[in-house]
Amino acid sequence: MAGVDSAHLLVVEDEIAQMELLRYNLEKEGFTVSTAEDGDEALLLAQEEGPDAILLDWMLPSTSGIEVCRQLKQGEETREIPVIMLTARGEEADRVRGLETGADDYVVKPYSVGELIARIRARLRISRPAATGATLKFADVTVDTTEHRATRAGRPLRMGPTEFRLLTVFMERPKRVWSRDMLMDRVWGRDGDVDQRTVDVHVGRLRKVLNSGGADDLIRTVRGAGYALDVAD
Repeated sequence: MAGVDSAHLLVVEDEIAQMELLRYNLEKEGFTVSTAEDGDEALLLAQEEGPDAILLDWMLPSTSGIEVCRQLKQGEETREIPVIMLTARGEEADRVRGLETGADDYVVKPYSVGELIARIRARLRISRPAATGATLKFADVTVDTTEHRATRAGRPLRMGPTEFRLLTVFMERPKRVWSRDMLMDRVWGRDGDVDQRTVDVHVGRLRKVLNSGGADDLIRTVRGAGYALDVAD
């Protein structure tokens, strides 16, 4: 599984020069970067792309960064995405308001790029435990991301590297519905020469491995949306 430096970030900034500078510095560190110039676009991309973290400017046209943050943290599909607020408003009351709205961190402009990247990595180590070699558990499945081993009810699961990456993505956020595009981005990367049918094939292989021996099906197919690791009600 790729480390935190390969994570997908969404930068929300209406000042183009500032956005491009951020994109340049983040891509230089190995991050994949998407950008949005206003709050409505940011909310749409957060839903469609499922970024690993969002850098969100407070002062945006129409929908403010604070309102965007509030909606992200209320959304079932986006509430777990770390949000780092970027703002020139450094007063204590503004910091408190940002954090109380749900922001995970708060960086005041002008800021050090090195410090910002360090804060991003710190948040990603919390939200993407697999990237730091953590052991993941859900239901009766355990994944050791350091040893690249997986078990179900203590029984070893033998699978290919692609299926292992898929399982790790599901295990990091159980019950979350992943679209095929999100899985392509996370498992194969944006440069991967794959299509949605390829995702379906590998999910099918993973399902076969997980369900071998008559075990309950843990992969839920959500028609028109994608897949989730879940337990039957």
